[in-house]
Parts: sequence; C-alpha cells; structure tokens
Amino acid sequence: MELLTTSDTKSSSYWLTWRVLVCSVIVFTPIVISLIIIFKYEGLKQVKRDGKESHEDLSCDELYDDDVWKPCLQEIHPSWLLGFRVIAFCLALTTIVSKSIASGAHVFYYYTQWTFTLVAIYFGFGMLLSIYGCYRHYKMSSCGFNVQHLGIDAEQGYYTPLTNRKDKNVLRKALNPQEKCNLSQAAGISSYLFQVIFQTNAGAVMLTDLIYWCLIFPFLTIEDYTLNFMTVKLHTLNVILLLGDTALNSLWFPWFRISYFVLWTGAFVIFHWILHACVSIW
Repeated sequence: MELLTTSDTKSSSYWLTWRVLVCSVIVFTPIVISLIIIFKYEGLKQVKRDGKESHEDLSCDELYDDDVWKPCLQEIHPSWLLGFRVIAFCLALTTIVSKSIASGAHVFYYYTQWTFTLVAIYFGFGMLLSIYGCYRHYKMSSCGFNVQHLGIDAEQGYYTPLTNRKDKNVLRKALNPQEKCNLSQAAGISSYLFQVIFQTNAGAVMLTDLIYWCLIFPFLTIEDYTLNFMTVKLHTLNVILLLGDTALNSLWFPWFRISYFVLWTGAFVIFHWILHACVSIW
C-alpha cells in the first residue's frame, strides 16, 4: 500500500521530492541553453534585419528560397525531388494512421509516434514547396533563363559565382527585367520553418532508431512482446525516407539549429509530466 501511494503520480507528494528536482534540472538546463542559442543566432539576426539591413548584406551561408525545392545537382530536375516527397509523404502518413487505428490514440504517448508524425508533416510540407518550386522552374525556363551558365558548382545550383551581394543584385537587374524571372533570393519564413523541421527530424529520428535498435531491442525482456512488421517499419522507414531526402535536397545544416531538436525532445518530456500529473497511467 505504501508503494502504491508513493507511485501515485497524481499525488502532490510524488512531485515534491528531490528526484523530481534533479530531473527538472536535467531537462530544463538544455532547454534554456537551446533558447539562448536560438535567440543569439536567430533573434539577433532578425533584429539586424529589422534595423534597416538589406538582404544584399546577408552572409553567403544564408538560406535561399529555392534551397527547399531544388535538388543538390543541376542535372536532376526538381520534379524528381517532388516525386520522392509525394511517395515519402504517402508512406509516412499511411504508416502513422494505420498504427493509430490498430493500437488506438494512446500510441502518441510514445516518442516514436511523435517523431514519425513530424516526419509525415515534413514531407507534406516539402511536397507543397516542391510543387511551388516546379512551377517556378517552369516559369524561369519559359523566360529563356539559362541556369546552367550561372552556377559555379553542383551544390550552388542557380547561384551566380559572385561573392558580393550588391554585384549579384546588379546582375539580377541586368539579366532579368521581368520580376517573375528573378535569381535566387533570401528565403522567407516558410523556408526557414521547413529547414527547422528538417533538422528537428534529423535529431529525433536518429535518437529514436539508435535507442531502439542499440539499447532496447538487444536487451528486450518483455515476455509478451512481439517484434512485428509495424514495429520494424516505425523504426526503419523514418530514417530511410529522411536519408533519401537529404541525399536529394539542397538544404544545408547549421549546427546551432539542433537546438530545435532539444526543444522538441524537452516538450515531449514535459508533455508526459503533465499527463502523469493528470492521469494515472503506468
């Protein structure tokens, strides 16, 4: 009876212990550090933009609007990336929906389902951006805009071999009097949001699959546990799809944005704390 009382997560005495305090420090310390890093690299940059700094003064590692939909090689048409994202979205969506129907809504108590849902959102979002990108690519081609003459290597795609943004802006005006045929421009909020989801997925997928296959599965001692096809699919398909998109897309990986993955994981832990404080579950 005493054990049952001390394990009752709905009781305030359960939370007012030194163990919970230690766990809180372990969880909230990286969250706070991540928020500081995000503000340093994202918030201050936005403040500088609002302070009358133009896009021509942005650094060369800035994200461009076509980075989210153009493939990493010029020889690959954007429609190939679109096709991959359509297939990936359908696979991810059907997997998470079928798992939810088969096991119930409680599957979202688990980090695996959170991650797989985010993967489905990523490919759905990416599919829309790729559709827009294919439309832009068609418009640029219809304007007679020869993209092959502007790239200095495969990774830069449509970018001109100029390091100075002002020179590039002059070239944009000289080559393209029509607004609809502009060269690559700095990305908008949707492109940055897509990149953030991409990097959050990168950390969450690796964490999920590595922990399952390297720590949980080899030492599994639950007698009634059966390794079925759906379990294998949930812990392998996500990384296969994400690696495929990574091999095709032009997104770069600024390491400070791994902070969003830390926030995502911290949100999952806080969600469980709230859940256990309100509901008596194992």
